[in-house]
Amino acid sequence: CAAACPQGAIDVQERTIDMGKCLFCGTCEQISDKGAVIFTDDFEIATASRQDLITHGDLPALADHSKKQFKKLFGRSLQLRQVSAAGCNACEADLNVLATPFFDLARFGINFVASPRHADGIVVTGPISRNMKTALLQTYEAVPAPKVVVAVGACTISGGTFTGSPEIANGLDSLLPVDLYIPGCPPHPLTNLHALLAFFKKKL
Repeated sequence: CAAACPQGAIDVQERTIDMGKCLFCGTCEQISDKGAVIFTDDFEIATASRQDLITHGDLPALADHSKKQFKKLFGRSLQLRQVSAAGCNACEADLNVLATPFFDLARFGINFVASPRHADGIVVTGPISRNMKTALLQTYEAVPAPKVVVAVGACTISGGTFTGSPEIANGLDSLLPVDLYIPGCPPHPLTNLHALLAFFKKKL
């Protein structure tokens, strides 16, 4: 499984999988015939700690175990500016789905806004290319404090399929303090929804 993993997400010595690198392609599950790795439908996988995404097989410590002051600050209204930092548009598309009537993110008081000056934080997708780095940092600086940073998808968390390239940042946390990590390629809309509600709203 480790040899076949396109991301090097499996550590044989530690017997762990890094969900921040994993593309959820299912290759390891197929090779082991579900003997070593099994993918489930559990969508509650976002966390406030990058280290918690490195798992022995259990789910990471969920985001609702993290910084409680965010719930006090943004529990009733949260405005976010989405930044696509050279993404393929898969993560962006699944974030856009949250605005549809089925998910209706706005009913929870969470909205995406056009200007960072109207936002409480940024949601970043994509591997953060060299050409997008300055725009991302300027967007972050334009958000008034206190502010939050959300990393969505394997590319943003670890570089994804572009890991090791000199053209990308190899992880948002190398540039900015990240408050919430949402793994996946792309993360399912339910994963995004649960992460935002658990982290900012209430314990689910």
